[in-house]
Amino acid sequence: MSLAENRRNRGGLKSLTGGNSPRRSQQQAMSWAQRAWFGFSWAALGLLLAGCNRLRITGAEHVPAGGGVLLAANHRSIVDTLLIPWAILAKVKLEVVWAPAKAELFEVPLLNRLITSWGAFPVRRGGRDLQAVRQLVDLMRREKVMLFPEGTRSADGRLGLGNRTVGKLIYLARPIVIPTAILGTDRLLAKGRLFPRPFSALEVRFGPPLDLTSYYAAEDTKATAAAISRLVMRNIAQLLGEEERWLKRFPA
Repeated sequence: MSLAENRRNRGGLKSLTGGNSPRRSQQQAMSWAQRAWFGFSWAALGLLLAGCNRLRITGAEHVPAGGGVLLAANHRSIVDTLLIPWAILAKVKLEVVWAPAKAELFEVPLLNRLITSWGAFPVRRGGRDLQAVRQLVDLMRREKVMLFPEGTRSADGRLGLGNRTVGKLIYLARPIVIPTAILGTDRLLAKGRLFPRPFSALEVRFGPPLDLTSYYAAEDTKATAAAISRLVMRNIAQLLGEEERWLKRFPA
């Protein structure tokens, strides 16, 4: 499916976000001072991520610049939330990569300002945050967004099944979906560790955009959402080199 066809397919179910938003993109809305801070802060982070570790980025040619793009990735470490935006800035374009983050982080004023400037927005856990869902769908139509379909960091490093809700969001927003694999961040800063292990080998692999045409033509059901989520996770597993093991764990 071409990028133009994918964008035309986003017309359905506009009621969730009130139709195509007339707002400018985040990149267009930023002042020169905000752009300067954004570029400087990410350059400094990049020195830590790439300068203190052996970082390899492959498949960046698959990621289009601009909005309407979802980067769907595996999740092994909190570092993943920094590594994907840095890979985009380093290889694609200086642009915001939006991501949901737990609402508690935004209760700390300084941290709130910092992560908000990088594109994070709050999501309340423990229930259906409809405002966050609407915002996610809107952003996936207009901007570049990263999501971890597993919903939480893997405790043992193995790729999980993925959340059906992510499939539903994709069905509603119809972005360009780029499967993304992250390797090595669990060695750098594993779940439960307080201090990172520098000079780790890190890698970000971007796959080709997924062809979801047949799913978008299907009815809006739980089965359709689950099938989309499964396709996304299978492609992530393939990028990780774990497809066969993943299929054994989660047979169709």
